[in-house]
Amino acid sequence: MILAKLAYKSLLNRRASVLLTLFTIAISVMLLLSIERVRIDAKSSFSNTISGTDLIVGARTGDIQLLLSSVFRIGHTNNGVSWKSYQYITSQRGVKWSIPISLGDSHKGQAVLGTTLDYFSHYRFAKKQNLTFNKGHPFAAINEVVLGSEVANKLGYKLNDSIVISHGMGNTSFHHHDDNPFKVVGILNPTGTPVDKTLHIPLAAIDLIHGGKASLEHEHEHEHEHEHEHEHEHDEHNNLVGHPKQITAFLMGFNSPLYTLQIRRNINQYKQEALLGIMPTVTLKELWEMLAIVEKILLLFSAVVVLVSLLGMLTTLLANLSQRRRELAILRSVGARPWHLFTLISIESLLTTLLGCLVGSALYYLVIFSASGYLQSHAGISVNITMLSYYELGLIGVIMAAGFVIGLIPATRAYFYSLSDGMSIKA
Repeated sequence: MILAKLAYKSLLNRRASVLLTLFTIAISVMLLLSIERVRIDAKSSFSNTISGTDLIVGARTGDIQLLLSSVFRIGHTNNGVSWKSYQYITSQRGVKWSIPISLGDSHKGQAVLGTTLDYFSHYRFAKKQNLTFNKGHPFAAINEVVLGSEVANKLGYKLNDSIVISHGMGNTSFHHHDDNPFKVVGILNPTGTPVDKTLHIPLAAIDLIHGGKASLEHEHEHEHEHEHEHEHEHDEHNNLVGHPKQITAFLMGFNSPLYTLQIRRNINQYKQEALLGIMPTVTLKELWEMLAIVEKILLLFSAVVVLVSLLGMLTTLLANLSQRRRELAILRSVGARPWHLFTLISIESLLTTLLGCLVGSALYYLVIFSASGYLQSHAGISVNITMLSYYELGLIGVIMAAGFVIGLIPATRAYFYSLSDGMSIKA
């Protein structure tokens, strides 16, 4: 007890160097816990890039290829799904909702997705979060477009701006649909998912811009000849009537997991077309395993951070020990035994490590709370702010144990100090 009080007063007497050591440990603990939280939640958020969707159906190809094309807008499938097959499958018992999607067009390198209003009602990301609008509203007419947040910010678009869509994915555009411009009517809030990089147009517009029955050019010609008929068609135009003959894929939600497995089996055995049904959560986990190098790098970075901080702590303790030779000699002169000095230095290092861990944990919560919104909107990482898990508490325990072991090195040196070591003057 006496040694503990003496250690406490000794730390107060050397508050400047102690605070520096404490700050170093606190920063390392904060970084370690933050990196671990981001690592765990990054894996979870990646698996929840699309959430609440039970099945993705597309032309028969690889599971990952279908996922990349339909969710991440990367690459493309060689074939699509006929509208007839889409209607037949989505009319099966147990289907709660469906979202048809059509890809293949772009705007200045950003993907264009044709879909229905069900997309804004049923599409989920992260932990079943809804898409929300920063400005505007969903499209209500065939010539309207809703932008992802990154598209609007990167290209500087505002509401009511006019956009021309091009045929072809990515930066490869084969034809510009100049005759059918689209008006920006909505801008989505950031999600940290591929939705941010996507332009959303009505599914009926896919047929329109590729020369379907609803072609605007045709309608404009028809306007001069039959005004009444045009008005009727214009009503249909605004009501988003129409669809392409083929879509890229469609998303499905079911009333029960049993329906998911049953209809997935039926889709994979569908004789009219070669189709494939995948469960996105399972496929996303498989894809993450392929990208496990990211997780390993984060783990390595965490270990390096802790190692550097502990080495810094050791350097500080050894430097302080050299400055305290006279203090330790005085303690020896008033009756302190070598083991007293050993215990004193050990307690000081343990107290410093403990306080550093407590301060680091507080800083961790402060940083996570402050950065959670940014990580969600810009990196797509949904951070869980919860009590420290047993695993995280175990990491703190390891740091405390390592700090204590490191403190034994200067404590051992102090143990072998003689009275004359502290009374002599060394250059």
